[in-house]
Amino acid sequence: MFSAMVKKEFLLVLRDRQALMALFIMPAIFILIMSVAMRDIFSQDAVSFDIAVVDLDKSEISIDLKTDIDDDKSFNIVDIDEAEFIVEIPKGYGDIDDSSNKHKIGIKVDGSLKSDMIEIFKAKLLKSVVNLRLDIIKTRLSEFSDEAASSIGSVSLSATELFDVKYNQSDDIPNSTQQSVPTWIVFGMFFIIIPMSTIYINERKQNTLTRLSSMNISVFSMTLSKIVPYLFIAQIQVWVMIAVGMFVVPLFDTPALEINGSVLALFVLSFSLSISAIGLSTLIAVSANSTEQATTIGGISNILLGAIGGVMVPKFIMPESMQTLANISPMSWGLDGFLDIFLKGGDLAMVLNESLALMLFGLIALMVSMIILHRRIEGGF
Repeated sequence: MFSAMVKKEFLLVLRDRQALMALFIMPAIFILIMSVAMRDIFSQDAVSFDIAVVDLDKSEISIDLKTDIDDDKSFNIVDIDEAEFIVEIPKGYGDIDDSSNKHKIGIKVDGSLKSDMIEIFKAKLLKSVVNLRLDIIKTRLSEFSDEAASSIGSVSLSATELFDVKYNQSDDIPNSTQQSVPTWIVFGMFFIIIPMSTIYINERKQNTLTRLSSMNISVFSMTLSKIVPYLFIAQIQVWVMIAVGMFVVPLFDTPALEINGSVLALFVLSFSLSISAIGLSTLIAVSANSTEQATTIGGISNILLGAIGGVMVPKFIMPESMQTLANISPMSWGLDGFLDIFLKGGDLAMVLNESLALMLFGLIALMVSMIILHRRIEGGF
């Protein structure tokens, strides 16, 4: 009997093609759009500035500095009236015997620029200035000791030589695809409320649930039979979205998704996330009185949980209070787990806490759903 009920649920789910398209096409489109849109944000060489350099000194040192700025890909040399920054090298800047530091480089900033962009520009310009100062020190030391001058010459300000950035077992720096794929997997999975609520409401109106109850079929069996097809759909959804990140996104000159962590951890986390999404969707479906009410409540709930949980805005740019608040959202738990796997090379132990939290949340929601459904069947809806 149970197998027949599961078969019935599969047939009902597969008939709702519009809802299935929403589950697969919507997150796939979001992954593609957001990966391409955020591509430059996660590129180390992407930030560039339109600048003009005014050399009032015309010394050998100022000319070297100007050349170094010209060679830096972070700076686009433009006319003064088109520049975001105007760098003015003052007269006397090249006097290496001047230790008073009174000849400072002047920077004129376009008033429309935000403070964070100004700080980035200053950091990039500082690299050129310090490199020049190191060359001056090297020249001075060479008059006294070739060994000391050589040691100064070996100093580098290249980020790749100064820092060894690792994300657990991975040497790769996260790209936009690795950020967007888990985000929209999590968000898209919770939209199973659309097909689930439609089936629940229709069966309630047609008295299907009442007839099944009169045949001594428990509420537990009814609920379990509905869970099975959605578990399959959710797992397919996860791997389709991963495939989009791996094979479709690169077609748009955007980095491909790289799974740096454990595949077992990915299976466990996606299964736990499925239970959580199914539990919440079931709770809303059995509580609502109409399909419109269920989809409205479900849609609003998903958007709120996504906004709180770091789907709409990444958690790392939220204020500390919002980051703390994000921990109440199951979407945040799932997102953190996927990021651990995709970005940090996480194994099962790393995502175990998130998986258990998602599983517990889903099971509690399912238990409450069964209680509500039982009472509604007993009361004749």
